[in-house]
Amino acid sequence: MTDLNERVVMKESIRSFAQNLGVDDTGFAAVISYNSPRSEKIEDIFPGARSMVIMAMREMSHCESPNPQIAMSGRIDIMEFGRHCTFSLARYVETKCGGRAMGIPMSYPMEMNPSKNTGVVADISLRHAAVAAGLGAFGRHNLVIHPKLGSQIVFCGIITDLELEPDPACAANPCINCNICVKNCPAGALDEEGRTDVFKCMKKSQPYGLAKSIGFWKEFVTKTPDEQGKMFFTKDYWQMYQAQFIGFQYFCFKCFTVCPVGKRKISDTAGS
Repeated sequence: MTDLNERVVMKESIRSFAQNLGVDDTGFAAVISYNSPRSEKIEDIFPGARSMVIMAMREMSHCESPNPQIAMSGRIDIMEFGRHCTFSLARYVETKCGGRAMGIPMSYPMEMNPSKNTGVVADISLRHAAVAAGLGAFGRHNLVIHPKLGSQIVFCGIITDLELEPDPACAANPCINCNICVKNCPAGALDEEGRTDVFKCMKKSQPYGLAKSIGFWKEFVTKTPDEQGKMFFTKDYWQMYQAQFIGFQYFCFKCFTVCPVGKRKISDTAGS
């Protein structure tokens, strides 16, 4: 076989392995095609990396539940599944394909450095990687919309030093510019097109996150010992404690659950 044929065969074996893990779609991108303006350069993370393999997973109906515990429990499940897929694929590339591979974090850990004044930025953006791998395009909500799966998706993936043929870009942007995501954002974080106001978003989606923790402890030091003791038995403290050991606890999934593109109907899965 020619080098090209060998790369194609290897690529399809990797795709087949990924799909057999249970993901919904898999895309390939050349590292040089990845462009995330705020993230680190891939070569600074993995010198010699040449390709990215990105997997897409449809999020289940849990994220549509008005019960935040049910919604977040489902998100934890898909994060754990995604980590399993990431590790399994990286291991397959290293043990069966002769390449080196590194998993891309789905969320945390990530660098959090307020002195850089950049907010919270992933070391590798899975959204930009997914677009580079032909798995969709950015919608009005600044999330990736898959042409078939829509917005209700989560990505995971790896970077590798194998040279794998990239997939073509998404032929057309699936976003229909209906602005339903903008109108339904309870934080008003999507008002400016092309930009998500992260601080507005986090205040609503992570009400017991870092900002709540800072506010709690600033208030705590101003209280008497008796008042401090009472603060430990408030809903705010207990929710904050839970959110901290979960990692990031989301209370809002509106931006992608309201998107009509690729919305699954009961009839889509009836009898399956």
